[in-house]
Order: sequence, then structure tokens, then C-alpha cells
Amino acid sequence: MRLLNSQKRYGAIALALHWSAVALVVLVWTLGLFIDELPRGSARTLGLQVHMLAGLLVVVITGFRLLWRLLDPSPPPEPTRFGAWLFADWIPVMARLVHAGLYLLMIAVPVAGIVLQFARGESLDLFGIMEIASPWTRDRAFVEKVAEVHEVLAHALIGLAGFHAAAALLHHWVFGDRTLTRMLPRS
Repeated sequence: MRLLNSQKRYGAIALALHWSAVALVVLVWTLGLFIDELPRGSARTLGLQVHMLAGLLVVVITGFRLLWRLLDPSPPPEPTRFGAWLFADWIPVMARLVHAGLYLLMIAVPVAGIVLQFARGESLDLFGIMEIASPWTRDRAFVEKVAEVHEVLAHALIGLAGFHAAAALLHHWVFGDRTLTRMLPRS
């Protein structure tokens, strides 16, 4: 498999960044849903640490993905057998909007999580390398507001990612193009 994108498919680096982000977003979202179900103490603390670490990795990977897209542009859109449909002109526009929304949310959700950590008056551990002290003292009302924003944005990210996946399946099964398969590793 090629490292770089070609005109026909994504390269190994783009694939690794894409699927790593997918795995991390699913992990972070799932932990966020069930973190309060974990027993208080070390299990919940570990769950929260993994949640925050994976959330920070989402930001890092998203930054790399955006940089990589500039250095190694994506393959052109696949032609479909339904290219003459009335809405065919909207497909590339919708794809760009969905991708922009995904990138925006993959940054906004962790940023809201960082603000939430600081609103609790707690420091932010950066991969065990250093800690950033909270600039604020604990504010319960602010914590509740930021927690709600963080949760709503996280659900919006999952919803948009689900739409993105459904669109890839639609391209594969209905439009009959290679949009989905060129984002899968070759077997």
C-alpha cells in the first residue's frame, strides 16, 4: 500500500489518521456515556483519565489530519452512476460541509472538555509530560453549563459521524462508486 494518496485511493497515512480518529472518538464517547456507571474510586478515576487522554489525542490527530490534507490532498470525488440526478451538484458541497463539521467538532468537543476540567478547578494532565493548572477556582454552576455543552457537542459529533458513515454506505450500495472502498485498507 502506498503511503501517499493517489488519484484513485487514500494512502496509508491518511487511512491510519482517519481510522485512529474513528477509534478514539468512539472510545471517548462511550466512556463519556458510561463513566458515571463505573464504581467510585480507582475504576472511575482510570476511566476519566483514559477519556481525557483519548480526547487530547483526538485533537492531536485532528491537527495532523488537517496538516496532512494540505500536504497530501484527497483523491478527487468518485463519479457515480447517478451523476445526472438533480441533487448531484449538492453531493460535493454536502461532503465538504460534513467534513468541515467533523473537523470542527473533533476540536470543539475536547476544548469544551478542557474548559470543563478547568471549571472544576482541576489541572489538565498533558500525557504525563506536564500539567496545566486551572486558571479558575471551582464554579459549580459553570461546571454544569460547560458539561452540558460538552455533552451536546459530543452527541452532535457522533450524529454527524453516523451521517458520514451512512453516506459512505449510500455511495457504495446505491451509487455504486468506490467512495467507501478507497478509504478501507486493502486486503
